[in-house]
Amino acid sequence: MKHILYIFILTVTFVSCQDSKKVLFEENFDDESLNMSNWNYQLGNGCPEICGWGNNERQFYTKENVSLRNGKLVITATKDSLGYKSGRITTQDKFEFQYGTVEVKAKLPKGYGIWPAIWMLGSNIDAVGWPTSGEIDIMEYVGKSPHEIHTTLHTPDSHGKSINTKITTIETIEDGFHVYKCHWNSEKIEFFIDDTLVYTFSPENKNEKVWPFNQPFYIILNLAVGGNFGGPDVDDTIFPQEFIIDYVRVYDY
Repeated sequence: MKHILYIFILTVTFVSCQDSKKVLFEENFDDESLNMSNWNYQLGNGCPEICGWGNNERQFYTKENVSLRNGKLVITATKDSLGYKSGRITTQDKFEFQYGTVEVKAKLPKGYGIWPAIWMLGSNIDAVGWPTSGEIDIMEYVGKSPHEIHTTLHTPDSHGKSINTKITTIETIEDGFHVYKCHWNSEKIEFFIDDTLVYTFSPENKNEKVWPFNQPFYIILNLAVGGNFGGPDVDDTIFPQEFIIDYVRVYDY
């Protein structure tokens, strides 16, 4: 009887700890259309300010390449006589937060030239520019390097081909849905794939050049084509390709 009571107490304690997490943001994509209280469409190709979105990317972002289907967000990359089209959405000015845990369940597209990403930018980017704003790349996948997931931090001290990065190889990463998670606090940023810790960024000297992460950030979901990282070559036989997101959740820790 004592053993049964002990197990019960442990179970209640575990459930209580799980329930104690405060949900700051939750998007399950259950509506018929994108919830514009949470999201913005980012359209075009970055011109005239930063053509190719600063990476020589080939796609033109449209609303039509972003859809909801069976309770999931579907970002579709296509190719026609006019070029490549795809989608990108952000929570800028609608949901921005400082410190917490971001969790995204997603299924990757495949093929040479594909570049899906789950990432965040500092909310001050319009005022200070990049990389001063900082960038947190929770998940990047490039089709020319199958089975590899990139997790990266871009800072004024190290950006572009940043030294603050980790490549994790998972042979089955293209199969089905996987959970990509980032835990961010004032001391460190940790990255997880399916609850396995894959990279920790915790510099000892957190000055403004190394640690621009003491401010609110917003979330970005997109599917790029080609570019300095995803390309430059693209296999036109692979289209259309879908980046499918089941949910996005942000907790207070």
